Amino acid sequence: MKRFKAIIADDEEALRVHLKTRLAQVWPDMEILGEAQNGIEALNLIQSLKPDLAFLDIRMPGISGMEVARKTHGKCYPVFVTAHDEYAVEAFETEAVDYLLKPITADRLGKTVKKIQQRLGRQRTAPRDLPTKVQRVLERLEHSRPKDHLQWIRTQHRDSIRLVSVDEILFFNAQDKYTRLITKEGEFLIKKPIKELETELDPEKFWRIHRSTMVNIAAVDKVSPSLSGQYLVKIRHCQEMLPVSRNYAHLFRKM
Repeated sequence: MKRFKAIIADDEEALRVHLKTRLAQVWPDMEILGEAQNGIEALNLIQSLKPDLAFLDIRMPGISGMEVARKTHGKCYPVFVTAHDEYAVEAFETEAVDYLLKPITADRLGKTVKKIQQRLGRQRTAPRDLPTKVQRVLERLEHSRPKDHLQWIRTQHRDSIRLVSVDEILFFNAQDKYTRLITKEGEFLIKKPIKELETELDPEKFWRIHRSTMVNIAAVDKVSPSLSGQYLVKIRHCQEMLPVSRNYAHLFRKM
């Protein structure tokens, strides 16, 4: 019997380890060829290692899991990993695309694995109509997801609680277990991670420019290339020069 091989792509190392551990429990014959922490790495792994399956987080730096699936159509079977979201569930179930919901439990993964094994037993590659299904899922997610974005962020300020309007925020920067929230008035610390903020803030106003940094586009003063070729972002009312990682440089090439 063929031993199936796979890659795992998620920008959170803990989640990659968790999925790998769960897979070892419910699908011990599965061989994990490699792991990726962003969409570009996932694309390269699929092209070089030629796995049978790719477990792809939908939201990743660089390019999304959906885009990876489109670019590698026919080369492997994608299984999308998404947050526990009723709108995502409805979209995926309607189009019958294989997916996993976070947090991933052994019971849920076991059921998904059986479904995948049955499909792979019938066809060794992704279905021919996968790109169309992926596009329809994206459209359903876009139209069904609530449009309300985070407007205020609760912070601890000395001995009191302060609500900071997102319009006042210049940028966010993750450090250790906290995220720095920078305004003209100063700096605050919150426990909400950058990845979670990215899903809650208006993507038209806040851009992620690095794994650990998200900026308010209205606060950007200028963008300059460094001697190494990397972009540096200057924020108004702030002396810090924020580096733009390679995965996000395309945002500024279009400007």
